[in-house]
Amino acid sequence: MHRTGELTSALRAAWHRAMDESPEYANPFLAPEFAIGVGRGRGGVRVAVLHEGGEPVGFLPFERTPLGSGRAVGLGLSDCQALVHRPGVTWDTGQLLHACGLSVLEFDHLVREQTPFAPYVTGTFASPVIDVKPGDGDYPAWLRATYPGLARTTLKKERRLGRDVGELRFVADERDPRALRALMAWKSAQYRRTGRMDRFSRPWIVDLVDHLFHVREEHFTGLLSVLYAGDRPVAAHFGPRSATVLAAWFTAYDPALHYYSPGLMMHLRTAEAAARAGVGLVDLGRGDKEYKDWLKTRELRVAEGFATRPHPVSVARRMWRRPVRGLRNTVLAHPGLRDPADRLLRTVGRLRTEGLPATVRAGRRSRPGPG
Repeated sequence: MHRTGELTSALRAAWHRAMDESPEYANPFLAPEFAIGVGRGRGGVRVAVLHEGGEPVGFLPFERTPLGSGRAVGLGLSDCQALVHRPGVTWDTGQLLHACGLSVLEFDHLVREQTPFAPYVTGTFASPVIDVKPGDGDYPAWLRATYPGLARTTLKKERRLGRDVGELRFVADERDPRALRALMAWKSAQYRRTGRMDRFSRPWIVDLVDHLFHVREEHFTGLLSVLYAGDRPVAAHFGPRSATVLAAWFTAYDPALHYYSPGLMMHLRTAEAAARAGVGLVDLGRGDKEYKDWLKTRELRVAEGFATRPHPVSVARRMWRRPVRGLRNTVLAHPGLRDPADRLLRTVGRLRTEGLPATVRAGRRSRPGPG
């Protein structure tokens, strides 16, 4: 068992080697750099290291509470979770949890190939991805052939945005922290506008994104990409990338320019740039969104559930969390429930902003961006 600050260079190298040897573990959310970043702001982050013949062969990062319940590291933020291991390694889940001092381990984006955790899975879900070089062609050509109407409309809007605001310019690896601040401000406004929890209202998440923005390693880079019209940023994306996978994490745009669909332009240019940089896969993350249906070339499957061993805390945790998850998944799986729920959240978001007294709204607008 290790705290993230105790991971030696040798352990990190062994972890990276396990990622390299199995394509399903190439996702940057499975890298030690992500666990270390989360550990900066979350005191309960630990890493269990599995050994075989004296060699480290498996790595399980998790967050532990004082009562002994655990959750996948970055649960709610991470779009990929797993015990990263070298080929052929297996484990007994009950013994693993006991060694970690856990009664329960909660996950919601577990890699499907984690067969020792299979008995504890309560549901599997589609996680759309973009193969940036599908088949024998490139992604833009695939998209034009698959959705010709969408491609023509997007190109028309790009030309119009260039005429109305300024010539479009895409920076695949933007190092200006002011652009990152703009992205977080746009995303915060989007969360509030749509009635969602504002992730960037939590200082540890702001600190995590700030920290990852400065990480530039072979197996992990915090990548900020920005689309400019003239000198004006109109859309941005920040996400981690490994040697072969880019995770689409935070994408937002200037809401004053929503008519031009700058978010869609951002995704398309990000995928093109990823291909040029040697990335093979863009992971859009679990979730049923129309733009993901347009952009995806295929889907992976991820699992959620609770790995447990006999213990009163594990029973209480499941009784509390499982009904909440079940209700959420039922709503998200049925358009007849999902669409009214989404409208309700947007109404709440509108009341939360537009419905406030003018003096309060003005005060909120005058606040500096997150962080």
